Amino acid sequence: MHRILIVEDDVINAQYLSNGLRQQGADVVLCRDGVQGLALAVGQGWDVIVLDRMLPNDFDGLKIVQALRATGSTTPVLILSALSAIDERVAGLNAGGDDYLTKPFAFTELSARIDALLRRSQTAPSGYRLEVADLRVDLMARKAERAGQALALQPREFRLLSFLMQHADRVVTRTMLLEAVWNYHFDPETNVIDVHMSRLRAKVDKGFSPALIHTVRGIGYSLTSNPDALP
Repeated sequence: MHRILIVEDDVINAQYLSNGLRQQGADVVLCRDGVQGLALAVGQGWDVIVLDRMLPNDFDGLKIVQALRATGSTTPVLILSALSAIDERVAGLNAGGDDYLTKPFAFTELSARIDALLRRSQTAPSGYRLEVADLRVDLMARKAERAGQALALQPREFRLLSFLMQHADRVVTRTMLLEAVWNYHFDPETNVIDVHMSRLRAKVDKGFSPALIHTVRGIGYSLTSNPDALP
């Protein structure tokens, strides 16, 4: 049974979500206050958090997910919002959300997105590790290190690095990254990838040699110790 926290101040919508998820067998806790929602999100183990973007008392969903990520939590977060503009979606993902669903929505779509987040959060088989040069990623322990030094990665950075490692020595497009790491489909020209890639490079390559993360102009990125072989 999956444990799901819903932080939603709209009474009707909150009840609609909780009833639907409980009927599917989930253990659901409902919260309509941002402050309490943050306390619950940080203090207990959840499989998924469904988080409304706009909450009362100037404590919106973005503040909650930012505070949650600051604790090192990797719990998948699905942000709900009536704000549908691309910039708003990007802001939600940049804040640390794993997916962004605009209102109004069909319950079947919300359920499918939660299922996708649950699949992505499942741990890899015991002992499964990825290695490129002196860079190592342990998918089970969700840890990364380079030259024996631990890398302090945020959840999104870890997923991004894992995807690059799984496609080492190959070029991955921006669209591939959006779909695999953000589970999102929108204009691949958005700067959300560039922002996260810049942060990841600062942690993976700065102070180490050789550089492993490379930009393939006009296409995407590649993680490789042999950049001369890239197109």
